[in-house]
Amino acid sequence: MPRDDDLKACCAAAYSSDAVTLLLGDSYHPGGTTLTRRLADTLGLVPGNRVLDVASGRGTTALLLADAYGVHVDGVDYSPANTALAQGAAAATGLTERVAFTTGDAEQLPYPDGAFDAVICECALCTFPDKTKAAAEFARVLSPGGRLGITDVTAAPDRLPPELITLTARIACIADARPPAEYTHLLATAGLRTTRTERHDQAMLRMIDQIEARLNLLRLTAPDRLTAAGLDLNATPAILTATRTAVSAGTLGYTLLVAEKPRAA
Repeated sequence: MPRDDDLKACCAAAYSSDAVTLLLGDSYHPGGTTLTRRLADTLGLVPGNRVLDVASGRGTTALLLADAYGVHVDGVDYSPANTALAQGAAAATGLTERVAFTTGDAEQLPYPDGAFDAVICECALCTFPDKTKAAAEFARVLSPGGRLGITDVTAAPDRLPPELITLTARIACIADARPPAEYTHLLATAGLRTTRTERHDQAMLRMIDQIEARLNLLRLTAPDRLTAAGLDLNATPAILTATRTAVSAGTLGYTLLVAEKPRAA
């Protein structure tokens, strides 16, 4: 089993590669920007709020929130390459006064206690080796009364088929995903009270279809780009098939959760 730092580096490398953009497009998670807006609306974001986007990738969510909701966003990502790309995107869209990106670890967030009105983490908690520590960090940087918004892969780990417990499946946000109730318990341990849970499994099925269609097109038109990006062309179709079957069976899903940090007594 790889060490935690190795897992983080492996995930960071994968999600900063061109392969991810080739297969997923600009938004790296099921539901895309539509589900991001749903999450932001559920959090009740208003202009002037300070928001932290954990595992901010190339900046899609942070830039959307700053532009559409008038909030100030800090994005933190483990990959220096993603941080640089996100900073470039902020400059290109004229949002540098409301968005800043930093390279950092979700399990050791480089921000002071109580700095944010809201924390968002999309399709990433399932990849963190120490989820308990990450949840505690989310709670630490939230101000009293602040809210945490998560969208993530959920799973019944004891029912996953062999194809979905490999390192590749872990990087694909599957192998270490947990059931919704376990995430709720994880957040409660960190002092956060879950106030809303929504299932969005159909969004995951749509993303699988999208990936499969793009993969088939690229195999015909640009196979070198896939191999150069490090994709295992033999393993990927089996993982997609197993993922679709698991979602249809209820073993895998995609869930939106909102939790709140209690106000001081």
